[in-house]
Amino acid sequence: MSAFVDREDLNKALETLKAGGLILYPTDTIWGIGCDATNREAVEKVFQLKGRDKSKSLIILLHNDNQLASYVNEIPDVAYQLIEYTDKPLTIVYSNAKNLAPNAIAEDGSIGIRIVKHPFCEQLLQRFRKPIISTSANISGEPTAKDFDEIAEEIKVGVDYIVAYDRHVKTDGKSSTIMKLDPSGKFEFIRK
Repeated sequence: MSAFVDREDLNKALETLKAGGLILYPTDTIWGIGCDATNREAVEKVFQLKGRDKSKSLIILLHNDNQLASYVNEIPDVAYQLIEYTDKPLTIVYSNAKNLAPNAIAEDGSIGIRIVKHPFCEQLLQRFRKPIISTSANISGEPTAKDFDEIAEEIKVGVDYIVAYDRHVKTDGKSSTIMKLDPSGKFEFIRK
């Protein structure tokens, strides 16, 4: 992962998100398909491209935990400790999501949120000022691509912009840990 983020690359990704388009981008885990998580039509395009069952929920990325209250009604105090002390990418599923595209929210009203620690994502999210959908860059049911070279051509041609940042970087191909956190503070691991 390189630290230098090309301004033109960042600007093109931003323009695409603002226009309701899809981007293919590196995250702190694997390459993802992203869009404006508040735009219903853009979220619908993600489901179409992946051939994903609409009952399966999506994950959103934020650049810091100060933004949580904008998208979740009740945040247990323990959430802030988990975010602060985790050393691996952690997606927390919260109840009672709000201010997101209805089709980004799970049927039970929950949403998975990850505070991302990745140079490109952090800058993109800071400048975009809205959450971004993050779902694996593969067709539903197909293996998850471990790096850019493994992403199916169908996905690459199906997005509106492909980020140049980190295309050459090989990752371990691991998705984030997913934990469901109840408003009372009770939690369970969905994916370790």
